[in-house]
Amino acid sequence: MTISWYGHSCFKITNQGGHLTIITDPFDKNIGLKPPRASADIVTVSHQHNDHNNIKAISGEPFIIDGPGEYEIKGIRIIGCSSFHDKEQGQKRGLNTIYLIEVDKIRLCHLGDFGEKQLSDEQLEAIGPVDILIMPIGGVYTIGAAEAVKAAEQIEPHLIIPMHYKLSGLKIDLAGLEEFLKELGLNKKPAIEKLTIRKKDLVGKEMEVVVMKP
Repeated sequence: MTISWYGHSCFKITNQGGHLTIITDPFDKNIGLKPPRASADIVTVSHQHNDHNNIKAISGEPFIIDGPGEYEIKGIRIIGCSSFHDKEQGQKRGLNTIYLIEVDKIRLCHLGDFGEKQLSDEQLEAIGPVDILIMPIGGVYTIGAAEAVKAAEQIEPHLIIPMHYKLSGLKIDLAGLEEFLKELGLNKKPAIEKLTIRKKDLVGKEMEVVVMKP
């Protein structure tokens, strides 16, 4: 599996061999970042806000997944689990879908704009074991640093990839990466442009944070 980041909540995930591509939460140019320009087989949309649902930016004829359910497309299994975008049962910002994506036997969880205080037992059961957790950390519209750490402790992934935080050019006011790293007791971590990983590479890893370059 290879993962790259366009910024915000938008990632490109390709399987080994590179013949299948998944794009998560493509964003609109109005947020201040350059929208993704890529072809995909599958696009996941966590919720219908313009910083997460710009599917027209993606070329090809992707299968669009934009809500809870169980899906199998081209041998890729995806589970969408319902959650709230805020701490008020969705009254402020509505619903959000958490996605569990299985690629090359690696279980990747993308939390979207998860905004609840913590994951429920039902959500944890639906998600199941997680190898790589992609989670928002910037607060304001989602969980912030401290809540993100709690969510990570609930899920217990091998790797954590932070997203949805302050970036140069982003017009959405969010907290920066430093607050999350501080909450974990970590110093500044060097960012990588691409993560290529196999299932066997994850054996024995204990909640390592991977910072990516958009």
